Amino acid sequence: MRTTFARRAIAAGLLTLIAVAGCGVRPSDVITAGDPPSGPVAPSAMTTTLYLVRNGRLSPVTRSGDRRLFLTTKLALLATGPTTREQEHGFTTDLPPEAAPFAVTPKPAGRLVVTPSTPAGELSILAIQQIVCTVVAAAAPESPGLITVLGADQDAGPRTCPTG
Repeated sequence: MRTTFARRAIAAGLLTLIAVAGCGVRPSDVITAGDPPSGPVAPSAMTTTLYLVRNGRLSPVTRSGDRRLFLTTKLALLATGPTTREQEHGFTTDLPPEAAPFAVTPKPAGRLVVTPSTPAGELSILAIQQIVCTVVAAAAPESPGLITVLGADQDAGPRTCPTG
C-alpha cells in the first residue's frame, strides 16, 4: 500500500512539473530595446549631498547613510562641518555650528525659506551658498525655484545655487 501511494505521489509530482514547465510561454529570440539608459544617475535615497568649501569654492560631497534624512537634518550635518576624512581631503566649512538647528518653510511658487539659528546677516556669502546648494541638492529632481535664508529678521535671498 505504501509503494502504491508513493508511486501515485511521484506520478502526480511529475504531471505537475510537466504542466508547469509547459505553461504557455513560447521561446523567443533576444529582444533588443535600443541603447542602454544613459545620463546622470539619480542619487540614492540613502545618500546625502552637502556643499562644503574646498580651496575657497563650493564643492559637493556625498555621504552614505543607512536611512533617509530630513532636510533639517542634512542642514545640521552641514553645520557640523566636514568629517575627519573630508578634512584630510581639504574640505572646510564657512557655516558656524551655531547655525543649527534650522527651520525650513515652503512658500508659494516652489520657494523655500531656510531659517538658521544664527542671524542671516552674520553668515558669510559662502555659508549662505552652502545652505542654498545643499537644499537644492536635497530637493532634486524637484528643485525649488528660489531659496531665502532668513534669520533674526535679516534676509539673505532669494537665491539659487551658483554651481547648479
